[in-house]
Amino acid sequence: MNAVTQSSAVPVPTRPTWQPIALGEHGVLKPGKLRWLRACAWAIPLFFLVAIPAGAITQLLGGFWPKTNEPMQFVAGLLGALASLGIYALAVRLAEKRKASEIALRPMLPQLCFGLLTGVAMFSAVMGIMAVFGLYDIQPTGPASAWIPLRKAIQAGVVEELMMRAVLLRLLWRAFGPWVAFAVSSAVFGLSHLGNPNATVFAAICIALEAGVMLGAFYALTGRVWVSIGVHMAWNFTQGYVFGTAVSGTELGPAIARSLPNATVPEWLTGGAFGPEASLPGLVVCLAVGLAVVWLAWRRGQFARQ
Repeated sequence: MNAVTQSSAVPVPTRPTWQPIALGEHGVLKPGKLRWLRACAWAIPLFFLVAIPAGAITQLLGGFWPKTNEPMQFVAGLLGALASLGIYALAVRLAEKRKASEIALRPMLPQLCFGLLTGVAMFSAVMGIMAVFGLYDIQPTGPASAWIPLRKAIQAGVVEELMMRAVLLRLLWRAFGPWVAFAVSSAVFGLSHLGNPNATVFAAICIALEAGVMLGAFYALTGRVWVSIGVHMAWNFTQGYVFGTAVSGTELGPAIARSLPNATVPEWLTGGAFGPEASLPGLVVCLAVGLAVVWLAWRRGQFARQ
């Protein structure tokens, strides 16, 4: 997903941008018998309604242009991500009888910018730690096209945060309360990466503790997914394009640097072929930020069950 002091220097969103998570009170989630079961059942179709169209639309629209036309492939990917947001908003309106305030447009720009700055600062801090202790060799390689890394980062940030936070975390919170929701959604997020190239059990644990806790915490703090989306996007883009490391075991595309782990040290220190997300420095930085945001959200009363 590097010093904590860098990320903490970014100002926390001011109080007016925060709201309790809108868990849903009407439609399929109205109070009454077996609401927990209705929430869990609703999570399944909503999860796939968000996940499937993004890839399908990107593939369909991208087929109109050659793969070498990177700007148009970027547009296709962007439209796929926007389609996921629109489908989520429509599904929530129809099934839950409410506006999807978690993706409200008014606070989008400041919260997204805050998330982007935080993601860049966090991953830069991780790589700074790696470089200082000789865990990574970072070599600039010169200018490179950013279209492919941007497309992949935007799609991962938008679609995965809708699936994991707006759907899974929120509806499990509705069913069982915040702590079960955090534990299960974080575990699912970590396990979902086991199918990636070069994945290990330690890598999955790192993803669960780093991203699962931290990104869920920003959602809990603000009541919206924009900060989580921004952090996710910026982390992936900085990791793959700026530093040129593996992103969850895969290559993000062209990069302006090439960073290789020191093969003489244990992989749990560098992340090995999976990338810095599976490293001890990555785990420490992300978990520290995540727990700090959880504490802040708790102090602000954001975990009061609704």
